Amino acid sequence: MSDDKRIRIFDTTLRDGEQSPGCSMNLPEKLAMARQLAKLNVDVIEAGFAIASEGDFEAIRAVAAEIGSDVTIASLARTGDVDIERAAAALESELPTETTGDVR
Repeated sequence: MSDDKRIRIFDTTLRDGEQSPGCSMNLPEKLAMARQLAKLNVDVIEAGFAIASEGDFEAIRAVAAEIGSDVTIASLARTGDVDIERAAAALESELPTETTGDVR
C-alpha cells in the first residue's frame, strides 16, 4: 500500500485512557500496555503528559527507552517552552542523535 493511503494509529491509552475512573496504571502496567500496543503495530504511543507529574515524566522516559526503537513515542505538551522542554527531556532516548539538544 502506498504511504499516502496508509492509516496511522496514534494511541492515547497511556495518557488519556487512564483518566477513566478505576483505570489508573502504575509504571509496570504502563510498560506492559506499551509492549502490547507495539505488538499491535501501533504507529505512535502517546505515553503521558510529561509536565503533569514526575510519575508521567518517568513513565514516558521508561516507555521511550524500552520500546522507542520499535514505535514512535510521544508526550502531550502545551505550546509553552517549559512544557515542550519537559516533553523533550522525557523523550530524550527516543530522539535521533542529531535532534537532541535544542528543541525549538
